Parts: sequence; structure tokens; C-alpha cells
Amino acid sequence: MEELVTQIVGYLRGMWRFRWWGLAFAWVIGLAAGVAIYMMPDRYESTARIHVDTQSVLRPLMSGLAVQPNIDQQIAMLSRTLISRPNVEKLITMADLDLDVRTPEQREALITRLARDLQIRSADRTNLFALAYSDTKPERAQRVVQSLVSLFVESGLGSKRQDSDAARRFIEEQIRNYEQKLVEAENRVKEFRLRNMGLLGDGGRDYITQIAQLNAQLQQAQLELREAENARDAMQRQLVGEEPVLLPQTPPNSAVSIPEIDGRIEALQRNLDGLLQRYTDQHPDVIGARRVIEDLEAQKRQQIETMRAAGGGSQFGALNSNPVFQQMKLALAESESRVASMRARVAEYQGRLDHLRELAKRVPEIEAEMAQLNRDYNVHKANYDSLVSRRESAAISVEMNTQGGIADFRVIDPPTLPTAPSAPNRLLLLPLAALAGLGAGFALTFLISQLRPAFADGRMLREVTGLPVLGVVSMLQTDERRRKRRRGLLAFGGGVLAYAASFAVAVVALKLIQG
Repeated sequence: MEELVTQIVGYLRGMWRFRWWGLAFAWVIGLAAGVAIYMMPDRYESTARIHVDTQSVLRPLMSGLAVQPNIDQQIAMLSRTLISRPNVEKLITMADLDLDVRTPEQREALITRLARDLQIRSADRTNLFALAYSDTKPERAQRVVQSLVSLFVESGLGSKRQDSDAARRFIEEQIRNYEQKLVEAENRVKEFRLRNMGLLGDGGRDYITQIAQLNAQLQQAQLELREAENARDAMQRQLVGEEPVLLPQTPPNSAVSIPEIDGRIEALQRNLDGLLQRYTDQHPDVIGARRVIEDLEAQKRQQIETMRAAGGGSQFGALNSNPVFQQMKLALAESESRVASMRARVAEYQGRLDHLRELAKRVPEIEAEMAQLNRDYNVHKANYDSLVSRRESAAISVEMNTQGGIADFRVIDPPTLPTAPSAPNRLLLLPLAALAGLGAGFALTFLISQLRPAFADGRMLREVTGLPVLGVVSMLQTDERRRKRRRGLLAFGGGVLAYAASFAVAVVALKLIQG
């Protein structure tokens, strides 16, 4: 600590040697700074205050019906982004600031300066904004602030309209897209229903019950087929003599049978039964089958009449001559026809059963595909309905924005025409200039003392040279030297006081001038 104090004292002694240089330099710097401050042009600041009222009565009334954006956040963002290059260029045109601009460089400098000098100050959570601008001409400052107020209000209203219009256009485009998607989905569902009308026509077909019923009919037909085959085989064995023939005598008036025609009629009758189970009486296949049966029956009657008229013909005579054998042959023919008919019925039932089983296998796949089609349609329909609802909300919001029901821009204080300059603050700058001059003089003396050092005591000499100091010779002060030193101190103190007094007088005079 002692070494530090000794070093500081050494620096001060060295600087004291060049005190007049420092005082002169302080006078020069102080006077130059004072003149520069006095010559600075006056700047006049024009201000305006705007309040944005976002607490509209319509907001709670239209809750749930109209889209209500965060107006406070939008206004805060507007205040931060208002001073942009496009807005500054528009502001230059509105305030006629480009009348003296001749070159692109001057315009760029004007844009830069205007963007730097424009100020928008806001109070937190009050939506109260203060717009300010300072210029060398008060009229121009007022004109710029007036244009800035207009731009602020127009940007707020215009941004709301632009956002609403853009949102409505986007919603309209999406609605058109979803309308097309709905039409495509409806067409897919329609085509799918047409392709699978047999499976989805009644909407509740129980294929399991139908398969069970048809399976029971098939088993019954198979049982009847086996019975008919057993009866036929028994008749064949009787005809060839393997079994005794125990047939009653055919009555003379019993009906005569023609096996060929009877077999065809029996087969057609079985086929007609199958057709009636699937179709109505007016179906062309049913009508055609009945017509063929009627033709065969008419042909049978005609042949019987022909054989009876012939009398002693071979076939008819043999029938009359051996009635038991002929009756057996007729019964066998009937059995053959019945077997053929039952086989056709079994084949028909088996085909129906196979077809129902195939349909039953396809039903889950068709239902899954139908569910997927309906799910896609339902998604598109839900999005379409939601977009239509949002479009109506957007229309109501646009109407509210048009009528100014969301936010109200109120000019609390219009742009003022300044009469007194707001800058520079010479009363504050002049004392600062005086202190700057003293600081400059102090720095100059320190610099010269370092450039032209001197040893103040033997200790410093010993530390610098590294040589032993044998002794120190003191200077005796005479009366003449004391008086000279006293006069120098008085003169230096007078110079410092005169320096301070001159700046004090300048501050007082300036205050009197400014009133």
C-alpha cells in the first residue's frame, strides 16, 4: 500500500511540473466544446398520443359466433413492426420529405435517418402509444408525426381487413377442395353399392340362416335321391328276375304312361320348382318352362290317342297282352325320371349352397371396404361442415371489423407544433464540456510527465538506475523563491477558477436566453 501511495504521489509531482500545459489545453478544449455546443442546431420534437380500445361491447356478445383474434397481441406487434422500410417510404411520400431529394444516396440517407429518429413508446397493458419525432423545423416534425398517426391507424385497420380477407379466401378454397372430395367419395360409394347390390341391397341378410336352411333342403333332397335310387335298383332286379314280381293286376282303366315324355315332364317340373323359388310367376324362364311342359303334355295325349286308335299295334298290343311286365317297365321309367329329377334338385341345391358360402366369405370384406368408404366420406363431410361454419364465422368477423367493433383507435393528443427546442440540452452539455476540458488537460499533463520523466526523490532514482544513492542534497528555500512559488500558485488557481467561472457564466446566460 505504501508503494502504491508513493507511486501515485510521484505521478502527481511529475504532472504538477506541466500544470500550465494542462490548464492551457483545458481552456482550448473547453472553449472549443462550448462553441460547438452553442453552434449545434436546435431540434424540435412533436408528439402525439393514441389509445387503442380493444374492450368492445360486441366481443362478449359475439362470443362463439365470430372469430375473435388476440387484438392486444396484434396491436403490440403492430407497434413493433410499424417502422419498417415500406412504411418509412410511404411516410416520406405522405409528409413531402422527398422534395429536396435528388439522388438515390440522399433518399437512402433520408430513410435511414427517419427510421432512426422515429419513436413509438407504449405503456405496458394500457394500449396507450406515444408517437414522437424531432427535426430542425417544427412544422416538418409536426407533419411527420401526423403522417405517422395516420399510418398507424390505417395499418391497424388494414391489417385486420387483410387478415380477414386472406382467411376467407383460404377457407373458400378449402371448401371447394372438400366439395370435390365429397363428390368423389359419394361416387365411390354409389359405384360400390351398384357392384355389390346383391350383398348390400337389403342391408341385413342373414347368410348363416340361409345356409342352414339350404343345407337342410340339400340333405332332404339327397335322402330322397337315395330312396329313389334304391327303388329304381329294386325294380331293375325284379325285371331281370333276381327278385319275385309281386305286382297287382293293373286295372283296365288305369292311366297309360309314356316313359320318355314323362321323364322330360318330370325333369322340367323339378326345374320349374327351382325357378319358382328364385323368381316370380311373371319371370320369362318360368313362363317358358310352363309352356314347354304344356307342349309335352299335349304331345303325350296325342301319342296315347294315336296308339289307342291303332288298336293292334305292336307296342300298344304288347302292353295290353302283358300288363304286369309293362307296368313294371313303366314304374322303372318313372323311377329313372324321379332319380334324374332328384339329381337335378341336389345339384341345384348344392350350387346354391356353394354360391351362398362364397357370398358369406365376401361379406366381411365388402363390409370392411364399405366401412372404409364411409369413414373417408364422414371425414370429408365433417371437415366440410366445419369449414362452412368457419366461413360464416369469418364473414361475421369481417362485418364486425368493417364496422369497427373490435378495436377503436382514438387520438388522445393530436400532433403538437413545438415552440421550444427539445434538443440539444445545452444547460447540461456545457458543464459536461467543462469537465471534458479538465479531463483533457489532466490527460495531457500525465502524458507529458511520462514522456519527460523526472526523479522526485532518491528512492525513485535508486529503483530506476539500480545504483546506490549515497545521499540527497536539499534545496534551501529563499524568500524570493517562496514569493515566486506563491504567485505561481495564485496564478494557477486563478486560471482554474476563471475556467470554472466562465462556464458558470455561460450556463447562467444561456438559461436567461432560453427563459
